[in-house]
Amino acid sequence: MKRGALVFAAILVVMGLATLEIVVGSAHIPLPGIMRALRSGPTGHDFITKIVWSIRVPRCLLAFLTGATLASAGALLQASTRNPLADPFLFGLSSGAATGAVAMLVFAGNILGVWTSAIGAAAGALLATIGLLLLISATATGRSRIQNERVLLSGLAISFIFSTLTNLMIFWGDRNTAQSILFWTMGSFASARWLSLPVALAGLLLILTYGWHARRGLDALMAGEETARSLGIDTRRMRMTVLSVCAFSTAMTVSLCGPVAFIGLIVPHMARQICGASLYRSYGWTPALGGILAMLADLVSKCLLPSQEIPVGIVISALGAGFLIALMVRKTA
Repeated sequence: MKRGALVFAAILVVMGLATLEIVVGSAHIPLPGIMRALRSGPTGHDFITKIVWSIRVPRCLLAFLTGATLASAGALLQASTRNPLADPFLFGLSSGAATGAVAMLVFAGNILGVWTSAIGAAAGALLATIGLLLLISATATGRSRIQNERVLLSGLAISFIFSTLTNLMIFWGDRNTAQSILFWTMGSFASARWLSLPVALAGLLLILTYGWHARRGLDALMAGEETARSLGIDTRRMRMTVLSVCAFSTAMTVSLCGPVAFIGLIVPHMARQICGASLYRSYGWTPALGGILAMLADLVSKCLLPSQEIPVGIVISALGAGFLIALMVRKTA
């Protein structure tokens, strides 16, 4: 009964946030006008219908898909590394994807449409993954196991390197391009369009499919290296696969909305509070909670200032900072 009530409550929250996402925007539209636009469908030609179906509905969907993907990536990274601070942003995957996407936009323009930044982001995330693995290997001592601190510091180093490259390209670009890219690097769902949603959906489907298939093995890995190996699990191969899947899925979302930090850090902890430490039980909740958090942050970004919209990445970063402080206080209590 409790599980059914939670599912019902989650559905109501998603529907409520989706309604608010469609209602709230820079252009004030009366609620009856929005209801008429929703009833008429995307084929309507009036101004309100175009705003609702061409801008607000895709934005709502992109927010949910992005949050679900990043949260799922964070859950897999935390399980595979046994590190509660693992996150696509802190591991440098988001920064690498952002660098690749910016490089394509600056040097190649919009040559392949919506897939231009997606291809660049995938290449950047791949380079970040390779750099992360090389740095971990270079700093390993003897045959000792990988320590959580070394993995996290390696990820931060990769993140700083790629963030520096991104800032250099913004500095070199022309003024108009630099301004648009700078806003994009702060994270925003404002550029969502129907043609771009399949890119985000592809990333989410990949990570959900892999995570659902591998969640038992990752639970065994969380119990320890020896436990996983005794069950016949190739731990090195599993970690490599997790990194690759998370890098690609993260790249697909970053290419559309920029590097959005901390969702992958916060949401897996929330899911474990609801369902326990087992990834087998909590993984089903992770994408739903991630989507809810991203939609809520996007709604706050549109309402926080009366005259303008702030990047959603700023809102989520503020939440992430508060979460980290609360986590440290809890650990020391």
